[in-house]
Amino acid sequence: MHHFEYREDTLFAENVSVTEIAAQVGTPFYVYSQATLERHFKVFEEAFEGTNRLVCYSAKANTSLAILALLKKLGAGLDIVSGGELYRGLQAGFAPQKIVYSGVGKRIDEIDEAISAGILMFNIESLQELELVDARAGAVNKKAPVALRVNPDVDPQTHPYISTGLKKNKFGVDVASALEGYKAAQKMKNIKVVGVDCHIGSQITKITPFKDALDSVLRLTAEIRALGIDLSYLDMGGGLGITYDDEVPPQPRDYAQALAAVGKESGLTLILEPGRVIVGNAGLLVTKVLFRKTGQAKEFIIVDAGMNDLLRPTLYQAFHAIKPVLRGKSESITADVVGPICESGDFLAQDRRLPAVAKDDLLAVFSAGAYGFNMSSNYCSRPRVAEVMVSGDRFEVIRMRQNYADLMTGETVPGFIDK
Repeated sequence: MHHFEYREDTLFAENVSVTEIAAQVGTPFYVYSQATLERHFKVFEEAFEGTNRLVCYSAKANTSLAILALLKKLGAGLDIVSGGELYRGLQAGFAPQKIVYSGVGKRIDEIDEAISAGILMFNIESLQELELVDARAGAVNKKAPVALRVNPDVDPQTHPYISTGLKKNKFGVDVASALEGYKAAQKMKNIKVVGVDCHIGSQITKITPFKDALDSVLRLTAEIRALGIDLSYLDMGGGLGITYDDEVPPQPRDYAQALAAVGKESGLTLILEPGRVIVGNAGLLVTKVLFRKTGQAKEFIIVDAGMNDLLRPTLYQAFHAIKPVLRGKSESITADVVGPICESGDFLAQDRRLPAVAKDDLLAVFSAGAYGFNMSSNYCSRPRVAEVMVSGDRFEVIRMRQNYADLMTGETVPGFIDK
C-alpha cells in the first residue's frame, strides 16, 4: 500500500496535491511519502517478530539523507556498498555497530574508514579482499569482523543485470571456495569471523529462490562450525520484489515465514537487507509534457524528464506505470513517452496506452522511489532534479534542484590552456 491516490481526479501525495508541489518546486522532481516509508519498514520489521534479527536498509536503493534519517529513527540498521554510503549513514545518525559493508570492489581508503568507524561486519567478496582487510586491520592493531559472501548458484528468476547469485555473476565466492576462505580467515591475526553472507539478486518475486539459497548456506554453516568457528550472524541479503506492473511478489510475512523458522534453528541472528521493498513504491517522479509529436510510425509524448533522471526503463527495459496528475480525458492514445536526451534509448515508456495528454500536462511515473534519483546523472549537462518529502498535509524540499553553476563545481581550466 502507498499513499498516492486520486481525489476528484487530482493526484495527491498523502494530503498534498501533486499539482501544488509542481507549482512551487517546478518539474521534474521526485516526491516521497513519509507515511508509506514508515508503513513499509514497519510491516517488514514486524513480519520477523520473534526472530533474532537486524533489518539493515539497503542504502543503494535511495540514499537521500532525509530517508536515511527516517529509517534510522524507526530502528533500521544500514547495508552499504561504498565509503560514500558509510559517510551518509554516519551523518544520518546510524550507529556503526548496525552497519554492514557489502560490495565487490572495496578500496583501501573505504576499508580503512569502515575499520575506524567500528562497523558491525564486512561482507567479504573474494580471498584477496579478505587478505587486504586483514592487513589494513593489522596496520591499526584492530580485528575486523567479517562474513564471507557465498554464491549458492541459485537462479533468482529476475532480470540478468540484477541477478547476483549465479556462477557467472561477479559477486561472492562459490561454496567450495568459501570453506577454504573460512579456513584461511581462521588463521588470520586481525580477522574475526562473525557470520555468513548470501545475496542472490534483486526484484525477486518468488519465495523458492530464497529457500534454495538458505538451504545451501545452512549446509555450509554446519561445515564452518565443524571447523571450530563460532558464528553469530546469517546475512540473507535483500531482493524481495515489488509490484511495478502485474507482478505478485510475496508479502513480507510469507518471506519471513520462509526464512525465520530455519533461521531460528541455526541459532544465528538473521540480518536482512531490504531496499526496493521499502522505498520503491514510496516515490514518484513527476514530469511535464513539453510537446506531442506524430511520426510516421509512432506517436511521441515528449516530457522534461529523461533517462538521466530515471535510468531503469533504458537500462533494464523496466516498466513504470505512468498516469496523468489530473485525470478526466476520455480519449486515449498509444505513444512512447520520451525525454530530451540525445539518445534513442531515452524513454520512460514505449508503446504505452495513455490518456491523450497535451502540452504542459503533468505526468506521474510511479514506483520510482528505488534506484531512481540514486542512478540519475548530469548527462547532457542536465541539473539533477529536486527531491521532496510529504508528511500529511506538509511537504519540504529535501534536496534542492541543481543549477547550472552546480554542474561545474570542482572543475578548473588548466593553466597551460591559452585563454
